[in-house]
Amino acid sequence: MSQPPTIPGWVTRLQSGFYTVATAGGVVTCRLRGRLKRRTFAGDVIAVGDRVQVSLQSDGSGAIESIEPRERELVRLDPTPRGDYRQILFANLDQVVLVFACANPEPHLGMLDRFLVICEKQRIPPLIVINKIDLLGRQVAEEKFAVYPRLGYPTLFTSARQGIGVDDLRRRLTGRVSALAGPSGAGKSSLLNAVQPDLGLVIGRTSGATGKGRHTTVVREMFPLEGSGYVADLPGLKALALWDTEPEEIDGYFPELRALVPDCQFNDCTHTHEPQCAVLGALAAGRISPGRYASYLRLRDGGD
Repeated sequence: MSQPPTIPGWVTRLQSGFYTVATAGGVVTCRLRGRLKRRTFAGDVIAVGDRVQVSLQSDGSGAIESIEPRERELVRLDPTPRGDYRQILFANLDQVVLVFACANPEPHLGMLDRFLVICEKQRIPPLIVINKIDLLGRQVAEEKFAVYPRLGYPTLFTSARQGIGVDDLRRRLTGRVSALAGPSGAGKSSLLNAVQPDLGLVIGRTSGATGKGRHTTVVREMFPLEGSGYVADLPGLKALALWDTEPEEIDGYFPELRALVPDCQFNDCTHTHEPQCAVLGALAAGRISPGRYASYLRLRDGGD
């Protein structure tokens, strides 16, 4: 039997087995075609952000007939007795935006380092946004986070209250598919509202209803930006465990360590005590941030 004619679309919302698909002709509510459900996967078949082919039904709804290969995916692994289940949080992201306050609350740089390792591991470009610089002044804020621009991570300094950096952030979001993450109190909603009125409020309502487990009712959604681009919230990013990562891999996700590892005397160097360790030599010479080195040890040893 021939396949029905299809049109291309993009999944922007998922809730309880229904998918909102944006197409050139408008938004269509779709179900997943049965043959796709029957395919054997050790993980989610489809996710928000997937490019799909949709057939239109007589009642105006649609059926997702096929899913295009993903360029990127943000994955959470769920260990089960039958093996690791790959939960796809979002597909085809252009960037993850990590929002931290420079004060009130005091930034937990170890958490930022953890998020950056997740981005490195899953090959999704990060954008660091340091908010509330009106509390400390720009110079102090830049000094506090100076290590990250030096490592090549794009970093914006903002104040939602004073409108500082909001235009730069809007430019970084426009035309891209972005997911935002960061600790509570960093001012993420205020920044989003400054970028686009009420955007933070709308996203906050949906994120509050987002289930973390794959057996709960889950709402995941991308929200359109005025002009072009989409943004989503990632309230569960902190729960993305690194248990699926071997300890000897962790140095590969720290750019400043990755470049030095080939110069260590031993292939299995732990960078803690070995002679002629290039990482320890760089640390002693002040070329590696002690805080970043501490984050590396903590993550390697399974800490948060």
